[in-house]
Amino acid sequence: MKLSNLFLLALVSAAVTGSAIAQAPTHPATPVHHSVAAAKPVACAKLFEVSPKIPALPTGLPCPKPLYTLTVEQPVKLSDVSPMESPKLRKFLGIEPNSFTLAYVDVATGDGKLAEPFKYYKVNYTLYLASTGEKLESSPEKEPFEFAYGEHQVIRGWDTGLDGMRVGGKRRLYIPFELAYGPQPHGKMPAAANLIFDIELVDATNTPPPPPAPRTPPPARPMPPAPAKPAGQPAPSTAPATAPAPAPTVKPAPAPSPAPSSQPAPPAGTPAATPPPAKP
Repeated sequence: MKLSNLFLLALVSAAVTGSAIAQAPTHPATPVHHSVAAAKPVACAKLFEVSPKIPALPTGLPCPKPLYTLTVEQPVKLSDVSPMESPKLRKFLGIEPNSFTLAYVDVATGDGKLAEPFKYYKVNYTLYLASTGEKLESSPEKEPFEFAYGEHQVIRGWDTGLDGMRVGGKRRLYIPFELAYGPQPHGKMPAAANLIFDIELVDATNTPPPPPAPRTPPPARPMPPAPAKPAGQPAPSTAPATAPAPAPTVKPAPAPSPAPSSQPAPPAGTPAATPPPAKP
């Protein structure tokens, strides 16, 4: 009897629960939105000292951005340093970490094909010394400079600084001396020279440039005509001149013999004459 009552109570409870669930209003599931982090803007590059004499870029351009930054960590650990040592000990020993950045500003975006590594590039460029603003060299507009990109034919700042450009584009490169000519002087450049290049990508092709034509030597100049001889002047003799006779050799005269004395010699044993006494 007790089991039957319990069974009936269980059936009634299940029926009530099912009815409540059936009568409960249904709500659509709320969609879950996953927020996507916005791209972090690239900070301006930290540049080396740039002279105000370098031509300014057009207004409205962004600040120089890094193409990449290299940080050199020395695999040497310095420890147990005495307080008597200089704070510049790491730099003196050459174990101080070093960091440098290749920065750029795209002055004009080209509409040609994208520059790719291991192509042959034609560029126009102007080179400035960053510290003084001196214009060191420039390629002629009618004769672009040609080189194989990524083949170590130019400085490393060039070999890695044209990525992302298109033919017809213009870019200013800020090249630290570590990616240029190093710490030693080079031509007109002082030691540890930071450089600025204004570059225009003229063309990028798979065809290597033709070898330079050999230089043709200049034609020989004609010999000038001999001057005219004045009238009445005898022609110079072409006969060889007669050698002059040698001068006669003069022998030195013998020395004269001494003249014989007219006084007879004193006889042997005769004392020598005594000089007279001096007068008082």
